[in-house]
Amino acid sequence: MSNIALNQNGEQTTTTTGETEERVLTEWTNYEFDDETKLAVSDLDVYYGNDHALKGVSMDIPEKSVTALIGPSGCGKSTFLRCLNRMNDRIDAAAIDGSVTLDGEEIYQDGVNLVELRKRVGMVFQSPNPFPKSIRDNISYGPRKHGDIRTGLLARLLDDDDREAESDLVERSLRDAALWDEVSDRLGDNALGLSGGQQQRLCIARCLAVNPEVILMDEPASALDPIATAKIEELIESLADEYTVVVVTHNMQQAARISDQTAVFLTGGELVEYDRTEKIFEDPDSQRVEEYITGKFG
Repeated sequence: MSNIALNQNGEQTTTTTGETEERVLTEWTNYEFDDETKLAVSDLDVYYGNDHALKGVSMDIPEKSVTALIGPSGCGKSTFLRCLNRMNDRIDAAAIDGSVTLDGEEIYQDGVNLVELRKRVGMVFQSPNPFPKSIRDNISYGPRKHGDIRTGLLARLLDDDDREAESDLVERSLRDAALWDEVSDRLGDNALGLSGGQQQRLCIARCLAVNPEVILMDEPASALDPIATAKIEELIESLADEYTVVVVTHNMQQAARISDQTAVFLTGGELVEYDRTEKIFEDPDSQRVEEYITGKFG
């Protein structure tokens, strides 16, 4: 059963059974912070054919912090995440309207180099997806593709072989992903032989190898056991010292543990509340957010 609620523009929106009907107030999503803004999203709408997946979402994301995106399945949080590096461009049925800026520069303007954008704004997916190559080659693949390091016969003949630089890069990336101590003696082994948690940290290391500024993570620990999940959470917290991290998670306890600020998406692709994580979980303004967090629906 569906109910009718009002969004922040006073328009009708659909809620699911168990949700309270309420008017969403603009101030609930106007999160103010002292740090610099890394990503700014304004009036973002996303359609998949006739499905209005995101409705007028606006939010600023501070640099060098962890932002969690939470909400029930189908609320648009993964769609929002993919808008931040234009991954939705790969979906033929997707139509996007609105603005997303990275360091003040519009990423949806004509002429944007998508390869460079996705180098600056990397992504880690829900299921680990290492290449069927060695651990070393997984890490060096991106820098080789971008021309940052050169190896092989031709490079050696031209006296332009970056093998030492490659070794340094591989070690640094694996250390930053808290994986070096576990794999340093088997860099030539196939990455598919690693455990699920190790594979996910390898994918994070592969992302770090191209020197991104932002790391997007779509439920990075949902397929992992509790021990591996704890390692991923520790890693996410440490990454925020150098990177801007945005994480989609269904695990509200995880969001509370690892994030600095939390955005709550609810039915109909609507951003309902965005604030400091402590505020969201301890004293939310929206009754629907409180009901979602306490498990009354979703």
